[in-house]
Amino acid sequence: MRCFGRLIFLLCLLLPAHFFGQVLSSKAEFPAPLRVGIVGLVHGHVDGFFRNSLHSPEIQLVGIAEPDQQLSIKYANQYAIDRSLLFSSLEEMLQKVHPRAVLVYTTTYDHRRVVEVCARHGVHVMMEKPLAVSLDDALAIQRSAQQGNIYVLVNYETTWYASNRAAYDLVKKGDIGGVRKIVVHDGHQGPKEIGVGPEFLAWLTDPKLDGGGALFDFGCYGADLATWLMDGRRPDSVTAVTQHIKPDVYPRVDDEATIILTYPTAQAIIQASWNWPFGRKDMEVYGQTGYVITVANNEIRVRRAAGEEEQISAKRIPAPYDSSLAYFRAVVDGEVKPEGLSSLERNVTVTEILDAARRSAASGRTIQLTK
Repeated sequence: MRCFGRLIFLLCLLLPAHFFGQVLSSKAEFPAPLRVGIVGLVHGHVDGFFRNSLHSPEIQLVGIAEPDQQLSIKYANQYAIDRSLLFSSLEEMLQKVHPRAVLVYTTTYDHRRVVEVCARHGVHVMMEKPLAVSLDDALAIQRSAQQGNIYVLVNYETTWYASNRAAYDLVKKGDIGGVRKIVVHDGHQGPKEIGVGPEFLAWLTDPKLDGGGALFDFGCYGADLATWLMDGRRPDSVTAVTQHIKPDVYPRVDDEATIILTYPTAQAIIQASWNWPFGRKDMEVYGQTGYVITVANNEIRVRRAAGEEEQISAKRIPAPYDSSLAYFRAVVDGEVKPEGLSSLERNVTVTEILDAARRSAASGRTIQLTK
């Protein structure tokens, strides 16, 4: 021990003082994790959070608010979560552990209530897509966010796809000319067919709690991407057709939907399905001089008028734009502005599109959006 102490003493004499200062400074500058609470456990995507992000350095989980005690205990046992973190209500959790932000895994219908409560406490919100079940709810969420001075973000899996970012960058650089048509495909075999949990399936197939079936569940992806590519512009019109191809499985909600959006010089076609043979999330963007097609989450196919098609690996998205938690923390900490696919402003437009699509499908009419 005496030898070790002498060694430390000699190192202190020999090494420059700024060496120790740099070590201490580097430790002090490491950003603290964002204190977050989980609200709701009925959205199946919460499984992905617990599997992949529970111990992320970006966040510190300080509480879980879920009224269904059995569901809370199930997750606590499955992921070795301290039961002292479990609360039966959002208000109780906010008052006792004071998270700076929350991640929301409730029904879509409950998003409005969660934001209204969080806004009163000054707590920021990131929810799973889509934003709301109706335009009225979306506008109420926007008002609450403004009044409470909080950020509200919407998490889509496809926001973090390098392929989507690469396609967007090509469009904005003018590499394929002005956009003329966007086609977005999102869907899978159906929530029951892929085996989602009973608490998730129950509300996904409830028109009040989900807003619709495939129309809202998967139509939101295409509405979000189209709005992003069109620089936030609202479409002039919305036309939608929905079907009950499997009424014995989904008697209360649509399982197939196609939405057509028109813009002054472009058209977007959104295909949402619970009937495809396998899951897919991809899009095609056609410009005046070429096209770009996304391939899964990391490659694109590009063709220009004068050349042949080539498949390219998309560049990795730089941090903090490469993951939901990194981006959420950066927004809350004021490092980046909330914009693009996750922003509240974009997603109010997305909800307006979905709301109009639901009315169009019910009435058989094209819905003109007011200026």
